[in-house]
Amino acid sequence: MRVITILFIMGILVPSITAKAVTFQEDVDFLSNYVDVVVLESEDHMAQVAIVPAYQGRIMTSTASGPDGPSFGWVNRELIASQKIEAHINVFGGEDRFWMGPEGGQFAIFFPEDAPFDLEHWQTPACIDTEPFTLVSKTATEAVFSYVATVANCSGTTFKVKIDRTIRLDETNPFAEGEEANIKVVNFVSENTITNIGDEPWTKESGLLSIWILGMFNPTPDTTVVIPFRSGAVSELGAKVNDSYFGKVPEDKLVVKDDVLFFSGDGTCRSKIGIGPKRAGKFLGSYTPTQNALTVVRYNKPENVNDYVNSMWEIQEKPYGGDVVNSYNDGPPAPGKKALGPFYELETSSPAAALAPGKSITHTHRTSHIIADSNILEKIAKQYLGAGLDEINNALPK
Repeated sequence: MRVITILFIMGILVPSITAKAVTFQEDVDFLSNYVDVVVLESEDHMAQVAIVPAYQGRIMTSTASGPDGPSFGWVNRELIASQKIEAHINVFGGEDRFWMGPEGGQFAIFFPEDAPFDLEHWQTPACIDTEPFTLVSKTATEAVFSYVATVANCSGTTFKVKIDRTIRLDETNPFAEGEEANIKVVNFVSENTITNIGDEPWTKESGLLSIWILGMFNPTPDTTVVIPFRSGAVSELGAKVNDSYFGKVPEDKLVVKDDVLFFSGDGTCRSKIGIGPKRAGKFLGSYTPTQNALTVVRYNKPENVNDYVNSMWEIQEKPYGGDVVNSYNDGPPAPGKKALGPFYELETSSPAAALAPGKSITHTHRTSHIIADSNILEKIAKQYLGAGLDEINNALPK
C-alpha cells in the first residue's frame, strides 16, 4: 500500500512537495495548485500531455496509460511550490521545453558581454525562463502558443524574435505493428518557429540564433541514453562525440561504439555529450528496464546543412561548429554542491538561423514513450536506436 503525504497550504490540500509523483494525475494536480495547466488527451483518454503556458508552453509531463498511469516528465516540485524566482535559471522541469542557442561562446545569449564563462555569470534569458507564452488556441489534441522577444548576445547584437509553438498529440501508433493489445504509447510533437521581426538581417558575423528543444526526464540507476550516429572516418565526419562540455565524461558513464553510443541517465554525474551534423542521425532515446519503458525522440534534420551554433563555454574557433543532438546527465556541479535536479535530458537543435527580416525557421521535436513487453521493445529499439535491449542494458559498467 502506497502512502501519500498531504500538506495543508493556504487552505488547500496538496501533495507533499517532497513526495515523488507516481501517476500523471498526481503531477497535474500538483501543478494546478500553482499554475494553469493545459491537458491534451486522446479519444480513449490513455495518451495525455500536460502543458504549462506560464513556463513558455512547456510540456511538463505525459502518460501512455491514462491519468493513473506513470508520469514520464521530471517535475521540480520543490522549486514550483516555493513560488520563488531563482537567480540564474528556473529549473521547473518538463519533457519538451523551448530554448534558443547558443549558450556559450562569443555569440552566447546566456552570458553578458565580457563575462567569464562560469556558473556565477551564466544567466538564462527571461523569454525562455520566466516569461509566459500566450495560449492562442486549443483543441483536444493541439495547443498553439506565441511570444515576442528581444534577445541580446554577448557580442552586442540584439535580436527581435517572434516565437510560435504548436504542440500536438498524435493518436497514431507507429510502433504497434499488430501488437496494439500489448503496447501503450504516447506520441507528442512540438513544432517551433522563430521569425526575424527586426529591421536587420541576422548574419554569421554578428551571431545567429537556433531553436533548441530539451526534454527532462526522471533518472534511475538503470536508465541508459542511446544515440545512434553515422560511422566513418574522423577526417571526413569529425569526432564521434563531443564529451567535454563540463569536463571529460567518466568512462563508466559513456561508452562509444562504431555507430552508437551509450550514456548514463542516472542523475548522479554532471556531464554532457553532443553529436555534430555530419554524424547525427534523426533518432535518439533512452531505455529504463525496471519500467519496461523505451523513449524515442525524432526531429527534422535538414540534409547537407552543417552550420549549427556552438554552445561550448569558451571563446570558440568555430562558432558554427556546434552539435545537433545533445544529452545531459545532471549531478552536483562540484563536491558538496547541490544538483539542479537530478534529471537527464534528450535534446535536439535547429541549424543556425541566418534570417532576413520577415523570414522564419521551424524545428520539430517528437517524443514517444512506449511501454511494452521486452520482445516488443527489442524490435523497436533495434529499428530506431540501432541496439537491442541486452546491449543497451549491459553497455555501461554496473
